[in-house]
Amino acid sequence: MKATLFAVLLGAAVLQGTALADPPARLRVTETVTVKAPADKVWATIKDFDGLDKWHPGFSKDELVSGANGQVGSVRKLTVKDGPSFTEKLLKFDDAARTYTYKIVESPLPITHYVSKVTVRSAGGGMTKVIWTGSFMRKNPADKPPEAESDAGATKLVTGVYRGGLDNLKKMLEGG
Repeated sequence: MKATLFAVLLGAAVLQGTALADPPARLRVTETVTVKAPADKVWATIKDFDGLDKWHPGFSKDELVSGANGQVGSVRKLTVKDGPSFTEKLLKFDDAARTYTYKIVESPLPITHYVSKVTVRSAGGGMTKVIWTGSFMRKNPADKPPEAESDAGATKLVTGVYRGGLDNLKKMLEGG
């Protein structure tokens, strides 16, 4: 009887400790770049959902597997240079406002619940501001995951992807 009671109490303590662990937090990244080019030119460069590989140096291939450019619900397959592929779905597209929102559907990346928005805005004087923002959670629910799978590691990964694309976009459009 004492052994059974001890086992029940030990099990309850373990479950209680598990219940108290904090789930991964929702993380956010926003990166911007100002480009010396008209907003319509910048938008024309980045608006195609199957065109990320044309301006982002980290991707070798971007192809629509369903739908069409600008069509909500379209799905693209992205291939990282020398790396894996993953799929994303277009959630919103507004050509007039120069913005679109998408989410990762399937990915080997250490993140989950990823939703991102790209917006192009005129900054006046022939300048354009591009804003790339995303929210996500790390995939690994452990309290102390490995560095690459931690909140800091996941944030660093997404920040690096955004910076790589935005910096290259600026270089391309400014002729540098």
